[in-house]
Amino acid sequence: MNFPYFLAKRITFMGHRTFSKLIVRVTIGALALAISAVILSVAILNGFKREIIDKQRGFFGDIIVTKNDLSASYENTPIQLSPQDLKQLAAIPQVVDITPFATKAGIMNVDGQVEGVLLKGIDKSYNQQYLQKNIIQGDTLEFSSAGNTQILISEYLANRLHLDVGDKFIMYFIQDPIRRRPFTVKGIYTTHSEELDKTYVIGSLDLIKRLNDLQENEVGAYQIRITSFDLLEQTTQEIDKVLPIELDATNIVQQMPDIFNWLNMLDMNDNIIFVLMVVVAVINMVSSLLISILERASMIGVLKALGCPNDRIRRVFLYGSIYLIGIGLFIGNLIAISLYFFQTHTHFFKLDPYTYYVHYVPMDIAWYEFVGLNVAIAVIGLLALFVPAMLISRISPIKVIQFK
Repeated sequence: MNFPYFLAKRITFMGHRTFSKLIVRVTIGALALAISAVILSVAILNGFKREIIDKQRGFFGDIIVTKNDLSASYENTPIQLSPQDLKQLAAIPQVVDITPFATKAGIMNVDGQVEGVLLKGIDKSYNQQYLQKNIIQGDTLEFSSAGNTQILISEYLANRLHLDVGDKFIMYFIQDPIRRRPFTVKGIYTTHSEELDKTYVIGSLDLIKRLNDLQENEVGAYQIRITSFDLLEQTTQEIDKVLPIELDATNIVQQMPDIFNWLNMLDMNDNIIFVLMVVVAVINMVSSLLISILERASMIGVLKALGCPNDRIRRVFLYGSIYLIGIGLFIGNLIAISLYFFQTHTHFFKLDPYTYYVHYVPMDIAWYEFVGLNVAIAVIGLLALFVPAMLISRISPIKVIQFK
């Protein structure tokens, strides 16, 4: 028979507490608050990172192949990959697709109002699934001879220039001589990213090739998507080895360091929350154990007088503490899981999309992160309890029994 476990059950479930009742409730509440706050903070951080990274990946791809030069122009120096180069790139296991594109600066002129934009030209091989998810009016581009004048604009530009789906306007391209082309709004999208929505419109690659007098196989750059964002750096290096010496592969982390440095800084917030919540929980657990030991001092004295060793008495109180930790973690997990599924299904908690890039609080957490956080708090809490449990060895049975 496990006597410490038996006695711990009797004390926990059938014992009468006096002044320790309140501190036990506070301990359970602190543990529930700690685990729920940590789980939700990790889920929210993961959700933000996923949403922001998906926006950048969806619009720019994971890796861009350009001419290896020092040009700071919005228009890329034309490049050309041979069928053999494309075959070698496609053979890299992480590569999903390779699509050409080109960019050209232009000026939209609508009823005397002008906006400077960057036209990104794509062709039928471009995966428009991401654009489809972000279109709020109209549809994606159709690639045909008539489709060269179709264009996708952002909600920001549509509001600024009072444009709607089906409207026509003129775009001017500054070159020698200045060229003008008519366009028809095929769709209106929003990414909630001010930089993207203010700058980019999406059109036909064939049109840009004609404007820039490119040869049949020449393009501005190639956009490569890969299977996993975690393999970004490794895949970039593999692509660089395959490319001709005059071309360069740049991933989106290198292209947009400010955004990804900001995302990395958010990890520090999660670490701070975890440390603070663990400190609060540990202080409450230690306080609860100390009060329980002092409240049961006479029982400890009797057990010692009957020959029960210190380590067995210590285990009685540790078993009780494990029960409290279990209750606290159960309540905290229940709160966190309920809020997680409520938010992911309803998007009840809203945000300013032009400040946070999304219009609701996103959440995302993997099962191993969920389990790991629970295990970490439970282990840290139990290790912290061994220190106050050592107080039992200092209790003298003669003193506590005579003052009972």
